[in-house]
Amino acid sequence: MYQLNRRDFLRYVSASAMAAPLVRISGRSAHAAISGPAQRLVIMFSPNGTIHEHWRPTGSESNFSFSSGTILEPLSGLRSDLLILDGMDFNTGDNHEGGMAAMLTAGGLDSIDQHIARQIGAESRFSSLELGVQTSAWGGNTQTRMVYSGGSMVTPDDSPESVWSRLFGGSGDEDLLARRLAVLDLTRSELDDLHGRLGSAERARLDVHLDSLDGIERSLSGSCEGGSAPGSFSTTDNDAFPETAAAQIDLAVQALACDATRVVSIQMSHTVGPVAFTWEGISEGHHSLSHASDSDPDSVEKFVACERWFAQQFAAIVQQLKETPDPDTGAPLLDTTLVLWAKELGDGRLHTCVNVPWILAGSGGGFFTTGRYLDLGGATHDAVLTSICQSFGLSDTTFGIGSAGPLAVLR
Repeated sequence: MYQLNRRDFLRYVSASAMAAPLVRISGRSAHAAISGPAQRLVIMFSPNGTIHEHWRPTGSESNFSFSSGTILEPLSGLRSDLLILDGMDFNTGDNHEGGMAAMLTAGGLDSIDQHIARQIGAESRFSSLELGVQTSAWGGNTQTRMVYSGGSMVTPDDSPESVWSRLFGGSGDEDLLARRLAVLDLTRSELDDLHGRLGSAERARLDVHLDSLDGIERSLSGSCEGGSAPGSFSTTDNDAFPETAAAQIDLAVQALACDATRVVSIQMSHTVGPVAFTWEGISEGHHSLSHASDSDPDSVEKFVACERWFAQQFAAIVQQLKETPDPDTGAPLLDTTLVLWAKELGDGRLHTCVNVPWILAGSGGGFFTTGRYLDLGGATHDAVLTSICQSFGLSDTTFGIGSAGPLAVLR
């Protein structure tokens, strides 16, 4: 039986196409009608859990507020757009690595963004975009990756300059484009021939790579009209973290606005992330501060300041989507977009995936009822992910390895 040599395949495709500059054309991709009410998905991740007493809103389900100085106070102006989820447990996974791996997969082979992208991103230039902020200094492993496709880790692009080039750059060399597309055609033909000689497990893996070839071809066949390229940011310089994050957020919204993609993830650092919020006057690392005990109020205060900064980034994403017109209707992008702020742990000091704090923004075209603070009472996150699938019109009744159905309370 033939064995698919994934390393050789990726080396071949990467050399021939994935590193190629794009060709600029005007206009945007045409899309078939989306079957579900939600049309776009944005996921933002920040690591190392929370301290619940400094995170939780006060008040009732529909009449709540964020107390002064708390983590979520920067979201006060967006209260009516939010669905605050408290009391949610992971159906699988524990501690830093387990939580990171299960957060968007619920133990399955695909993360929620990739699963949805396969359904709504087939005609987009990029079925999905994975953006990062200092995610890869420790390499690719279960601590540093949250996106999975067919069980394989998907590496986020930590360079705004690279992302901008993929979206808006172009060489204008039609002959070069034709040669690169020809290489893709040849590769696809050879892999199609190999497909019939593989066992079922190997064919399933090969199907993922064939799908990626289709995505590469779409990405080579057009580009958006973008503004000036972002500056050059070091992907490992701690002090460049806020500028890199701002650039990635801007690029994510621009990509949605020009319809280059309909699914974007923005991964801020990674679990056990050591970033120090020097721009906030804090020298200790974020992960170290996440272990602060109540007997160390100074460290707790610093951790809360870090988490407030992450809340400001989430607010920036939601606000930009409110202010950016939908390329199809001219209405605010947020009207048909679902935004998820995901974390991989509950209380970071306990290293458990219990009572994990998540926030949804946007109603997903009216599927979710926002302006609410919900205590899910131990409902598992696979149920939340199933509900997200259904908000896009998908037929999933479960997600990952979980057995829980969708949560009616989110509607």
